[in-house]
Amino acid sequence: MNSPSSTDAGTDSEPTRTAFRTCPLCEAGCGLQITVKGEGANQEVTHIRGDMQDVFSKGFICPKGSTLRQFQSDPDRLRRPVVKRDGEFVEVEWDEAFATIAAGLMPILDEHGRDSAAIYLGNPGAHSIAPMMYNRNLIKSLGTRNRFSASTVDQRPKEISAALMFGSVAVPVPDLNRTDHIILLGANPYASNGSLCTAPDFPGRLEAIQARGGKVVVIDPRRSETALKADEHVAIRPGTDSHLLAAIANVLITDGLADPSHVAEHCNNLDDLPALLAPFTPEAVESICGIDAAHIRTIATELASAKTAAVYGRIGTCTQEFGTLASWLVDIVNILSGNLDKVGGAMFSKGAVGQPSTKGKPGSGRGFRMGRATSRVGKHSESLGEFSVAALPEEIETEGPGQVRALVTVAGNPVSSNPNSGRLDAALGSLEFMVSVDPFINETTRHADVILPPPPPLQKSHYDLALLNFAVHNVANYSEPVLPLDEGQLSEGAIMLRLAALFDGADVSELEAAAAASDEGAARAMLASATRDEYGKVHGRDVDEMFEQLNGESGPERLLDVMLQTGPYGAGFGADPDGLSLATLRANPNGVDLGALEPERIPDLLRTPSGKIELTPEQILGDMPRLVASLDRDWDDTMVLVGRRHVRSNNSWMHNVPVLMKGRNRCTMQMHPEDAERHGVDDGAPARVASRVGEVIIDVEITDGIRPGVVSIPHGFGQNMPGVKLRTATEYRGVNTNVLTDESFRDELSGNIALNGVPVTITPA
Repeated sequence: MNSPSSTDAGTDSEPTRTAFRTCPLCEAGCGLQITVKGEGANQEVTHIRGDMQDVFSKGFICPKGSTLRQFQSDPDRLRRPVVKRDGEFVEVEWDEAFATIAAGLMPILDEHGRDSAAIYLGNPGAHSIAPMMYNRNLIKSLGTRNRFSASTVDQRPKEISAALMFGSVAVPVPDLNRTDHIILLGANPYASNGSLCTAPDFPGRLEAIQARGGKVVVIDPRRSETALKADEHVAIRPGTDSHLLAAIANVLITDGLADPSHVAEHCNNLDDLPALLAPFTPEAVESICGIDAAHIRTIATELASAKTAAVYGRIGTCTQEFGTLASWLVDIVNILSGNLDKVGGAMFSKGAVGQPSTKGKPGSGRGFRMGRATSRVGKHSESLGEFSVAALPEEIETEGPGQVRALVTVAGNPVSSNPNSGRLDAALGSLEFMVSVDPFINETTRHADVILPPPPPLQKSHYDLALLNFAVHNVANYSEPVLPLDEGQLSEGAIMLRLAALFDGADVSELEAAAAASDEGAARAMLASATRDEYGKVHGRDVDEMFEQLNGESGPERLLDVMLQTGPYGAGFGADPDGLSLATLRANPNGVDLGALEPERIPDLLRTPSGKIELTPEQILGDMPRLVASLDRDWDDTMVLVGRRHVRSNNSWMHNVPVLMKGRNRCTMQMHPEDAERHGVDDGAPARVASRVGEVIIDVEITDGIRPGVVSIPHGFGQNMPGVKLRTATEYRGVNTNVLTDESFRDELSGNIALNGVPVTITPA
């Protein structure tokens, strides 16, 4: 079934129709209006534009969204599974691909145990409904403790700090539509929209703040695209966001500007903050941050005096050596300035599919635990069931019981996105077996023995299962597949369920039936769990009776219907006739508006054992001495590296789309004129950039739009390794900045890699 559409006779007599779907390429979730020509297997997309009727994005679209048809027709995209024979990939049928996995992987697991395998889940999986639904099946069936994901590269510090404070990963987002004052750290939404903050047309929402007389402050070592449009740009030294935030909090307290009364009764240890933050006076941090003490006081004073305000910190605040403390301090400043859980401040989304903060008894829960396991070699601590990706290479390299000999990757390219990529690349080359669920032969999957390609976005249904839980306005939007599957193609859900069944020991001939049984079992288990929630919509209901109401749906749609019907806005299988269900969303292809973010959700959303916001969790207290000690560090003039984003790029996903890659070279090293002169390099000339772990040669772009002492290289480029089958990306002039990033340079509390502030040396090439 396609979403409601209009059908006409085209100029060449072929019928055309209009379909709607949500763009899956970043966290913004923009609505697309898509024109399709033809019928049956001969359908093709002719135009993609922003959906003016979308309840959230209202027609906004970035350059990436219009390229889904190029992604669909990409000649390098795999249409069938491939297996490696004599060093070359050969296309095979699905049964043969699964049989190859059974023959290659299962004996390793039988001989060396389940921990001889590892699994890596990549960022694109968070933008696709089937991985979000079935990754858990895959992990459980594989049965390994060696679980890794892209989240431990970019966002784990924020997840941890929020979970410690609020009891679940309930991340406050800025109420962009109603705030009068916003401070952005480590974020460049003009290039990348938001992150852990779903906001179509984030730039337009910032401009609306200014239009209504508000102020936008950007704190960034670069004069980024967002900083250029801001009312104020503060060029901070990379890696010192936590020092600045602690100093702002210090000023709020010592100058009598703090007013946390809105949530004070729901906070534990509020009185401990003055002593904890006392060392971080503006005078103590000004030489570290590179920001005058008087300027820091002004930032704090303006924040406190604004009618409404929010502090928003994203990827840049997470990917530094004090990432978890910086993430925690963002929320501390929002609390002290009186802006948490308040209209125009930092607020909490309420997703339609239900979050831990909307399930169970309001205002209490088991809270968040981490460190229940440590990795075999480096003793990295587990968080949210995963180890830091910094542990992956050593787990492969180090012999002994539990050595990782096989790897499963799902929608991930860790050789491009992870630190010290040269080491990881070499480690993957030593594996005994590797299987990837991926549509391309890239830097990572070139090492695979079997690649199982999922359909491209236009042939998949879509619901932003995770991302709408961080939206700046509550909405729900489901998209039907725009195009049918190719003959013989498996859906992404079928691929993952069959792979899980294989790991469970099913014979290749039994995979389809085993996958179907597993899928039905997942739906029934989800329903049973909902019936046990005495505060939920279907408490005590009969599982069979509700299952029958799913009208024979299967796959991710069936699970989505369960989640919608049992969620906070749900129909409850007839309990609320006006509530949400999958049928509701299908009848509204432009989305359903669920209303603005609600204030005063605290204490009900809290899931801490105390029923309070834990302002000073023991893990945070344990890491604070490291930050205090850094006040006495010699913050010398060593050159440091930071990343950057481009609106035409999305990590390593989009570099094989010619229309996005055309034009000027975007993979350059930005450098201040003073530093260029000091290091003897010229504009447009190549320079050698070296770190402890590697070096690259890259063209220099001299600009006064970057702080002295800092160089910036965009990430996701450099896809020119032997065996990569991405002709446009391979030909593009670019380098992989993760050749330079260092797996030993990380946030100690979370294990997250510090991709920003990496010490480097610069010489002419």
